[in-house]
Amino acid sequence: MTTFLSQVERLQAPEIDYGAVAPLLIVLGAACLSVLVEAFLPKAQRWASQVVLLLLTLAAAGVSLVLYGLAEDTPEQGVTTFSGHVSVDQPVVFLWGTLLMLGLASVLLIADRSVEPGGAFVPEGSAGGPAGGPGGGVQVTGRAAVAVMTREQASRFGMQTEVFPLTLFALGGMMVFVAANDLLTMFIALEVLSLPLYLMCGLARRRRLLSQEAAVKYFLLGAFASAFFLYGVALLYGYAGSVKLADIASATTATDRSDTLLYAGFGLLVVGLLFKGSVGPFHAWTPDVYQGAPTPVTAFMAACTKVAAFGGILRVLYGAFEGSSWEWEGVLWGVAIISMFVGAIIGLTQTDVKRMVAYSSVAHAGFLLVGVIALNPEGLSGTMFYLLAYGFTTVAVFGVISLVRNADGEATHLSQWAGLAKRSPVLAAVFTFLLLALAGLPMTSGFVGKFVVFAAAVEAGMTPLVVIALVASAIAAFFYLRVIVLMYFSEPAADGPAVSVPGAFTTMSITLGTAVTLALGVFPTPALEWAGAGAFIF
Repeated sequence: MTTFLSQVERLQAPEIDYGAVAPLLIVLGAACLSVLVEAFLPKAQRWASQVVLLLLTLAAAGVSLVLYGLAEDTPEQGVTTFSGHVSVDQPVVFLWGTLLMLGLASVLLIADRSVEPGGAFVPEGSAGGPAGGPGGGVQVTGRAAVAVMTREQASRFGMQTEVFPLTLFALGGMMVFVAANDLLTMFIALEVLSLPLYLMCGLARRRRLLSQEAAVKYFLLGAFASAFFLYGVALLYGYAGSVKLADIASATTATDRSDTLLYAGFGLLVVGLLFKGSVGPFHAWTPDVYQGAPTPVTAFMAACTKVAAFGGILRVLYGAFEGSSWEWEGVLWGVAIISMFVGAIIGLTQTDVKRMVAYSSVAHAGFLLVGVIALNPEGLSGTMFYLLAYGFTTVAVFGVISLVRNADGEATHLSQWAGLAKRSPVLAAVFTFLLLALAGLPMTSGFVGKFVVFAAAVEAGMTPLVVIALVASAIAAFFYLRVIVLMYFSEPAADGPAVSVPGAFTTMSITLGTAVTLALGVFPTPALEWAGAGAFIF
């Protein structure tokens, strides 16, 4: 007993730099508060309370991040806290800021209740049938039962507001994931960010069977990713005797142990990360999830999860495996090439707009990987800038997609977009600009993002890979241009879809995404300087 007490006396609470981790604590604390709001407030008050709480949380986290960055006593290189398990360095500050801004744009889409009466998420009363009452109906289209709800029923049932605490927990997990200094902390953060997303994918009001199928597929995909990641962690622990990134880096340069554990552990770990980043050929079911999930949730996943996944990939490769890059660089070259061409070529065959954007994200993941494996300061800053640019463009794209609707909900088949410019010239013009940004045309953020990533790769001696990436970019441009031609040079069908008048939240989200896409294309210097302000610390 005495020995036990003496050991307890020697234990010390971990030192925490509360100023550095304030944005993270605010988001996770608000997530817990949001659960209490959901549990105790009357249903009629939940939506307004949750939206106000979310917006205040993102604003408070953003202000605390700015204050930390501007504080005179903030170390230039950053700090490690929580006993060295979390680092708040310059790349983390940039990634946290990106996640908070993209989270705001996504939350505005999630909270909107005007485009879809009552919101895009299934109400409690409709769980057992078509809108839960008379006047609703079910139309069966393919494999999916489509619930048709009247405005009166939507008003009565309201929105499934559980989506708001789930969003905050996912965002908090993403913030921990990009700042983790050891692999176990990364794994816990991976689960915290993933589990809410599985639930959010299954909350669609319309096409509910398709939505629930997407949720199950995403869960299975995430389970595979987690299994690969955790098995890789176990093998790396066996190799280095530690799960800290710095210790693994030291072991790769000064150890006489067999490299078998290193290679196997690295391979499994990276496969898990590539699954989460939807990098081909590890993108299985990603298009199904994009298509089946509620469009606001798809926007949140496509933008924020991509930032978190590649932020984690950057941290792992720079922190633990930079010294052994000559052993794995060729493998990631092959993965990047496969991802670019899988996304570009299969994207050409898609007839659904959301699936097309999904394969576009697979191609962009390949372009991002080009910057990641450059392993130089330009590659780090260029990849983070690309994540910022791609995220805002993607959120705005899905905001536009949510507005083109027919009696069954969103009209996502390409044939239904024929002649859209004649029905809504403004919406068609905005969507055209966003597609050109995804294609990487000048005067858009997409062009600058690809330019800085490819320039970093050329500087690292990867010119052949850049040439291949340019070919893949040219191929991918065809399916963006195909949609533009369809909107402007085809006649609209007499029974074609209508364009919904966007509510205030959706308008703000699309405007924000489009404005940032233009601003980063015309004047990218401030964002590039911010992205290149420093390096990871471990």
